[in-house]
Amino acid sequence: MNGFVVAATRSMADYASRVVDHLLKFPSFAPMADTVNGVELLKIDCFANGEMEAVVTRSIRGQEVVLFTSSARNSQGIGVEAAKIELYHAVDALKRSQAEKIIVFEPFVSCSRSDRTTRRNSVGLWVHVKILASLGTCHFVTYQLHSDKSRSMVDPTICLVDDIPALTLLKKYLCDVYIRNTETLENVVRSRWAFCSVDAGGEKLARGFANAFGAPLVVAHKQRDYSKSNTIESINILSAEPLENKVLWIVDDMVDTAGSVESLIRTLSSHRPAEINVLAVHAILSPPAAGRLSRLSAEGLLNRIIVSDTVCCSQSGASSEKIPNLEVVPSAELSARIVRTIVTNASLSKLMRPFDAGIYLKSPNLFNQ
Repeated sequence: MNGFVVAATRSMADYASRVVDHLLKFPSFAPMADTVNGVELLKIDCFANGEMEAVVTRSIRGQEVVLFTSSARNSQGIGVEAAKIELYHAVDALKRSQAEKIIVFEPFVSCSRSDRTTRRNSVGLWVHVKILASLGTCHFVTYQLHSDKSRSMVDPTICLVDDIPALTLLKKYLCDVYIRNTETLENVVRSRWAFCSVDAGGEKLARGFANAFGAPLVVAHKQRDYSKSNTIESINILSAEPLENKVLWIVDDMVDTAGSVESLIRTLSSHRPAEINVLAVHAILSPPAAGRLSRLSAEGLLNRIIVSDTVCCSQSGASSEKIPNLEVVPSAELSARIVRTIVTNASLSKLMRPFDAGIYLKSPNLFNQ
């Protein structure tokens, strides 16, 4: 892995350091000298008028650079737009420093919800990736984009996009923490659990869990008021089995304001399940999410919420209001494996294949699956 550098914008410096810690477990990886915890940090100069400039402080000519970045909530308190501008400047600085290859690794793409193409609206995700590609990014890596069509927005001959299904992290976490053995899978999970989509469009995500665990699928069909953001008129529950005394797991790619989750949980509670839980990759948790989730927990309607750390979930970064029963699944080890796979030109196909809980529980090792 000669000529390989891990870099980060300020918003992802801590995360990138954790990735490097896992990379160090691979004998062939050695961080470049003069780095901070193995991470190349770009110097950011800010001018009096608010403009900025990114500076690469040493030669990286001919090096392959993996740049970790995020425009979402972060421990540094850098806002969305400032983080994006810093990223664009960072890529430009790397390109001007004659990096051989620039790989942008953005675990959560904050503009991924802006992916609807109509006549008179901008498409934030397309704008974002197009800018990165035009500046010199040749490979863009992320976790769990908001929709399948997002991957087709950019010509892969100009910039390759890899969307890694991070919901597999949550499936393995359920196996490791709550199931543990095939007996529980057979006798408890398949008879008492059910996985529920947040809406008809999320059926594919929930079905992936239902298939992986051999449990029933529940589909929530919601009617939205598209004249207002994050507004739901009604929810219909479609299930082949009664939900009474079931352990329900609501599956989604992200939790933003938690408006959809709150409405769905209140609708599901009328079916008298044993408990209701939430599984989501990206914990955006925009206000008033913390208040909504805390209220549901206090009322006994929400048992636990399990998310990954693709968005900063520390109490200092997430919210001044603590969310009860929030469990955060780390993703840095998986990110390290992805980086190692890419820089050694190995195949990512193992990370894309469907997850089977029965097979995993017979040999529960994250990096053998």
